[in-house]
Amino acid sequence: MSRRRQAIKRPVPEDPKFNSILVSRLVNVVMQGGKKTIAQKIVYGTFDEILSKNPTSNPLEILQRAVDNAKPRLEVKARRVGGATYQVPMEASVDRQMALALRWLVNLAGSRKGTPMKEALASEILEAYQGQGNAIRKRDEVHRMAQANKAFAHFRW
Repeated sequence: MSRRRQAIKRPVPEDPKFNSILVSRLVNVVMQGGKKTIAQKIVYGTFDEILSKNPTSNPLEILQRAVDNAKPRLEVKARRVGGATYQVPMEASVDRQMALALRWLVNLAGSRKGTPMKEALASEILEAYQGQGNAIRKRDEVHRMAQANKAFAHFRW
């Protein structure tokens, strides 16, 4: 990480189909090797899968609620103090919360073997929407780690 200056945060353009920044960020997380059209096909196919499973609901709202449910409020960061490394609990910024939630949803969907990415991502999003599934388990694990290391919170700066 550079010690010189903070990187300038560029705004993420809205998604052309849904006019949503959240969908655009999801496409960017799904994207591998710069192949954005393939990532868009996967995400739009995921929304079609969600619509087929829940025909009355809006897939954008389901995605938003799933991300909100999977967001970690706290995380632990390693701090080196006097030769010892401590796991210090810190509040995650709003941007980092969303990045972690999207990354967990996509990575855990990719780890489901034997199913296409569209279906795996749709089922992962629906499970997170209902408050269960692997992404929620991951969030709880991070919260548990932060709770266990609460004694080192005074090393925060």
